Amino acid sequence: MLFLKPLIIYLAAGFAEIAGCFAVWLWLKEGRSVWLLVPGLLSLILFATLLTRIDSDSAGRAYAAYGGVYITASLLWMRLVEGRSPDRWEILGALICLGGALMILLAPRSA
Repeated sequence: MLFLKPLIIYLAAGFAEIAGCFAVWLWLKEGRSVWLLVPGLLSLILFATLLTRIDSDSAGRAYAAYGGVYITASLLWMRLVEGRSPDRWEILGALICLGGALMILLAPRSA
C-alpha cells in the first residue's frame, strides 16, 4: 500500500509525457496538424505537475524512480495505442527497470 500512490502518480505522469511527445511525433513524423501541439503541450504540463506530487526529499530521486515506470508505460503505450506487442526482451528490460525504481523508492534511508 505504501507504493500504490506513487505508482498511480508515476503511471499517470508516464502516460501524460508519452501523449505529449506522441503529439510531436505525429506532427513531425507523420505530417499531422500542427494543432496537435496544443494538447501535447498541455499533456506535458500535466506530466511535470504530476511529478511534483511525488513525496520525495529530492527531485532527482523522484525522477530516477520515474524512469523505470516510464519505460514500462512506454511499452504499454506501444501495445495499447500503437497496436504493437513488446517482445520478451523489452518486457524483461521493463521488469529490471521497475525493480530499480522500487529499490530507489523503498530503500531505507537515514534522515
